[in-house]
Amino acid sequence: MIVLEGIRRVLANESGLEIVAEAMDGRQAVALALDSKVDVVFMDISMPKLNGIEAAQQILRKNPHVKVIILSMHADKRFVERAFKAGVCGYLLKNRAVTEVVNAIHCVSQGKIYLSPGITDIVVKEFVDRLPQQENGIGCLTPREREVLQLIAEGLTTKEIAASMNISEKTVEGHRQNLMDKLKLRSIAQLTKFAVREGLSSLED
Repeated sequence: MIVLEGIRRVLANESGLEIVAEAMDGRQAVALALDSKVDVVFMDISMPKLNGIEAAQQILRKNPHVKVIILSMHADKRFVERAFKAGVCGYLLKNRAVTEVVNAIHCVSQGKIYLSPGITDIVVKEFVDRLPQQENGIGCLTPREREVLQLIAEGLTTKEIAASMNISEKTVEGHRQNLMDKLKLRSIAQLTKFAVREGLSSLED
């Protein structure tokens, strides 16, 4: 209730924003969201009769144009994942709700996703953890090979690369051969094109 009162106070002082309705449980929230002309719905994840995620799903199934923002005390990837799978476009931690509520509304109203800073790290980590391991791409190269590849793409000769990295020319040649073998490429031109595509070189493709 303290969080709700804080949000009320902030929105009351914000021009262009109006509180249309308030609900005491999930079922009432669904009914009010569908009966009232609302653009944004703040949904507590923990509500009696129908939890916020299920309520959000029901609202969005019938009116996909409504922007639903979940309010939660849980900075847990399970809750975040379930919420976004339900179709919400924002996840706001209760301990930051009062200070972030206006930014969250403006953000989702522009068609963007809003995440409390405490949630961002969780989402990014989850995304990275789910990325497939690249067996034939940039992910299969060692840091040293990526460094050599960049210098090749920048047009340095074997001698210049050796001097730049303080290694022998023979070592550079070995790295170049490994690059071609791993990437299944046959020429310096192909290595250069690959490096540009992967963002290892700023040269124009």
